[in-house]
Amino acid sequence: MSSVHSNRLRAQPPPNYVAGLGRGASGFTTRSDVGPGRFDESGPVITQAMKAEAAADDRKDYSETQFDSWSGYSESLFQGTVYEADDEEADRIYNTVDDAMDGRRKRQREEAEAKRTSEFRKQRPKIQQMFSDLKKRLGDIGTDEWTNIPDIGDTTVKKRKKQDIWTPVPDSVLSGGLSGGSHSTLSSKQHNWGGMATPEGATPVTDLRAFGDARSCLMSVKLQQISDSVQGQTVVDPQGYLTNLNHQHTNTDAEIGDLKRARLLLKSVTTTNPNHGPGWIAAARVEEIAGRVQAARAIIAEGCEACPTQQDVWLEAVRIATPANAKKILARAVQQIPHSVKLWSQAHKLETDVKKKKAVLRKALEIIPNSVRLWQEAVELETAEDAKILLSRAVECVNNVDLWLALAKLEVYKNAKAVLNRARQANPTEPLIWIAAAQLEEANQNFAAVETIVSRAVKTMAGNQVTREQWLTYAEGAEKADHLVTCKQIVTAAVGLDLDDSEKKHTWIADAEKCLANECVETARAIYAHALKEFSNKKGLWLRAAHLEKQHGTPQKLDDLLKEAVKYCPQAEILWLMAAKESWNLGDVSKSRNILGEAFKANPNSESIWLAAVKLESENKETERARLLLQKARGQAGTTRIWMKSAKLERQLGEYDNERKILDDAVEKFATTTTEKNNAEGLSVVAKLWLMLLQSERRRIAREQKQDKSKGATPQDIIANNKQRYDQIRHTYTRAYKSCGESLHVWLAAADIEEKVCKDMVKARAIIEKAKLRNGSQPLLWLHSIRMEHRSGNEKLAKMHLSKALQEFPSSGLIWAEAIEMEPAATKKAKSVQAIKRCDKDARVICAVAKLFWAERKFDKTRSWFGRAVALDSDLGDAWANLYRFEVQHGDEEKQQKVIASTLEAEPHHGELWCSVSKDPEYCTVGGCSLSPTEILKKVAQKVDMSTYAMQ
Repeated sequence: MSSVHSNRLRAQPPPNYVAGLGRGASGFTTRSDVGPGRFDESGPVITQAMKAEAAADDRKDYSETQFDSWSGYSESLFQGTVYEADDEEADRIYNTVDDAMDGRRKRQREEAEAKRTSEFRKQRPKIQQMFSDLKKRLGDIGTDEWTNIPDIGDTTVKKRKKQDIWTPVPDSVLSGGLSGGSHSTLSSKQHNWGGMATPEGATPVTDLRAFGDARSCLMSVKLQQISDSVQGQTVVDPQGYLTNLNHQHTNTDAEIGDLKRARLLLKSVTTTNPNHGPGWIAAARVEEIAGRVQAARAIIAEGCEACPTQQDVWLEAVRIATPANAKKILARAVQQIPHSVKLWSQAHKLETDVKKKKAVLRKALEIIPNSVRLWQEAVELETAEDAKILLSRAVECVNNVDLWLALAKLEVYKNAKAVLNRARQANPTEPLIWIAAAQLEEANQNFAAVETIVSRAVKTMAGNQVTREQWLTYAEGAEKADHLVTCKQIVTAAVGLDLDDSEKKHTWIADAEKCLANECVETARAIYAHALKEFSNKKGLWLRAAHLEKQHGTPQKLDDLLKEAVKYCPQAEILWLMAAKESWNLGDVSKSRNILGEAFKANPNSESIWLAAVKLESENKETERARLLLQKARGQAGTTRIWMKSAKLERQLGEYDNERKILDDAVEKFATTTTEKNNAEGLSVVAKLWLMLLQSERRRIAREQKQDKSKGATPQDIIANNKQRYDQIRHTYTRAYKSCGESLHVWLAAADIEEKVCKDMVKARAIIEKAKLRNGSQPLLWLHSIRMEHRSGNEKLAKMHLSKALQEFPSSGLIWAEAIEMEPAATKKAKSVQAIKRCDKDARVICAVAKLFWAERKFDKTRSWFGRAVALDSDLGDAWANLYRFEVQHGDEEKQQKVIASTLEAEPHHGELWCSVSKDPEYCTVGGCSLSPTEILKKVAQKVDMSTYAMQ
C-alpha cells in the first residue's frame, strides 16, 4: 500500500492541473520548491477559468418563461464553455463509430441505390440516352442527306437581332401640315442660317394630304380583304364594324408563343414528310385558329398538291374555302380520287338545286355503283315511282338489307312478296327480312301466314347466333311499328329458346318487367300469356298478369283474365276476390255475388271470402243479408275478424245493445288462454275487440248521464249512478289490460277513461306507471303522460316528464316532435336544431320544422320541408294533411290537386290525426271507412293546429 501511495505522489499531475482551483485557489511557487525555477503555466488556464466563471455569473435567464416551444431559448446554453482535449477525443471516437456503422452495409446500400437509379432511368431516360441510337446512325449519313436536313428555326433568345422601332408622327406635325398644306423638315438652326448649313440642294417637302389619301385607300383595301361574299352579302357591318372590334378576342403573349411554336413544329413536319396529310390539316387549322384564314387556305392548297390522293386533305380544303371555290376544289378532288364516297357526298351537299344534286349523285353512282350511302342519298331525292326504279337498280348493284326493305315498302302486295323472296334468297340469315314478310302478311289480314313465317324464321335462325333476347327486341320493334300479331307470334315462337324448365318462370317474369320498363305492353302481355299456358297453376303469374291488365288493359280484359285464373287456381282466395271486385266495379252486383258463391264452394271456411261477401251486401244497402252472412260466418269460420265485423255492423246500424252482446261474447270466446294468443294478428284483433267494448261503455255512460239530466235526477242520485257506472267501466278495462297487457293502446284507453270520464288524475297516472312496469318504458307511454299533464294544467310536471323522456329516448322522433310543439315560439328554432341533430330522418320532426318555417312565412322552405317529410314516410297521413293545408292557404289550385293526387297514390294509413278521422265510429262501416281518401285528407287538414307556432 505504501509503495502505491508513494508512486502516486511522485506521478506527474495532469496537464493544466492546479491544486485547489475548485476552492478558489490560484497557482503559486514558494522557496521550498526544489529545483530550478520554472514558468508558471497555470496562469493562462486560471485566467481562462476565471473568465468562464465570470461568464457563468453573467448567464442569461433560462427559466421556463423565456422558453419557446418552436425556437427554444434565444441564447446559446453552451456559450461560455471551453472545447477541451477530452471533447475533441470524444468527437473523434464518435466519428470512428459512425464510420464503422456506415461501412457495415455500404456495399448492399450502393447496389440498391444503383438498382433504383437504373429503374428510374428506364422510365425517364436522359435526353442523351433517348437519342443515343440516332447519334450512332449519324455516321452513316451522306453529304447529300446532311445538306437536306431542314433548318429548325431560330428559337434562341441570345444575340437576337433587334427589331426596328417605329415612332408615330406627333399630332403637332400633322396639325401643322394640315394648316399650311406642306411641312419643311428644316431645323431651327437651318432656319437661322437660311438653309446654308445643309448640303447642296434643298430639303425635300412632304405632302401630308397624300399621306391621308393613302391611308384611306389602305383602309378600304383591308376592309375588302376581310369581307367574304356569301350570296351577295358581306360579313362586315358598315355601321358597327368599329364597335364590334371591342368584342374580338385578343391573344395573349402565351397564346401567341404557342402558335409560333406550333407553326415551327408543323412546318418541320410538312417539310420532312410532305406526303403526311394530317400534318397539312393541322397546320391549316393552326392558322385558322390564329384568325389567318387566307394563310390557312394557302397551306391546305399546298397540302392538296402534296397529297392529291388523301380525301381528308381535300375535305379540309372544302371546309375552309368559300362556297364558290369549294365546288372547284371538289371538282379537282374527284378527278384525283374518283372512288371517294365522302367527296361525292360532300359535292352533292354543296349544290342547292335538286337537279344538280341528282346529276352529281348519278355521276357518282356510275363510278361507285356499290356504295350504299350514295344509293340512299339518291333515293331520298326521288319521288315514289322514281325511287322504286332507282331501288330496283340499287339491289342489283349492291346486296343491302335496307335497300331490299325500302323497295318492298314501295311495291304493292304481290310485288312486295316477290321482292322479299329475292331478298331472302340473297340474305338467308337475315331475320329482318323474315319479320318484314310477316308484317306484310299482317297488313293484308293474312294472320295464318304470319305464324308460319315467324315459326320458319325462328327455326332457320336457330344456328345463326340470333339469341332469344334479340328476338324479343325484334318483337318490341314490331309492337312499336303497330304490328301486334307479328309481335305476339315472335314472342310465342322464341321466348322459350335455350331455357331449362327450372329457369323459365323467373326468366319470363324478368323479360316481361323489362318490356314494361321499355313501354312495350303488348310484348309483356304476350310473354305472360305464353307463361300462363305452361304454368297455369301458378298464382303469382296470374296476379302479375292481372296487375298488367289493371294498369294498361281494359276492365273487360281484366275480367276475362280473372275468369280464367279462378278456373286454374280455385284455392287462390285473392283471385276470387279480385274477380268479384272487378265485376262490382263494372256495376254487375249479381255477377259479383255469383263469383263469391263459387268461391264459397271452392273455399268453404275462408274468412276473406266471407268478409268480402259481407262488404258487398253492406255497401249495396243490403244490411239484413249482411247480418245473416255474418251470423252464418260466426258459426262456420268464427275468426276474430268476423266477430269484430259483426260488432261494427251492429254499431253502424245503431243497434248498440246487439253490439255490446256480440263484443261480450267475443272477448269471452277469445280469451288469452286460447291458442289464438300465439298468433300476433289474432292478438291484435282481440285487443281491438276490447277497445271497441270500452268505447261502447263510454257511449253508454254518456247516454245514461244525459238521461239523468233530462229526467231531473237529484245530485245525490247522479253521484251514486256515476259511481256505479265508473266501477263497471273500471272492471271492464281491468279485464282488458289483464287479457291484452302487451297492447299499449288498451292501457292508454284505460288512462283516458280515468282522465276524461272518471275525472281521476291520480288513477290515470297510476295506470300509465303500471303500463311502464308491464311493457317497459315506451315513447308512446311517455307521450301520453306528457299530454295528460299538459291538459290538466300541470306544465312543470309535463316539462319534467318531457325531459326524462328525451333522456331515455334521445332519438325518438315522436318525443322530439312533441318537444317542438310544447316549446315557446321564441325558442322553437333552437329546439328544432337539437331535434334535427338527433333524428333528421323522422317525418314527424321534419313536419314540425316545416310548420316553424310556415309560421315565419318562409313559404319556399315550408314547401320543401313538407315535401321532405312525405318523402321520408309516405304512409304518414298527418304530413300529407299539413302539406295540403299549407297549399290551400298559400298555394294555387294546381298545387292542391297535385297534393291530392300524390296522397291517393301513396295511400297513407297512419298518423294521429289521420286515424282520428279514418277510424272515427261515425265514418266506420263493415267495409272500412265510408269516406274517400280525398275527403279524409280535407277533414284532417281542418284539424291541423298552428296555434302553438304563433309568434308572441
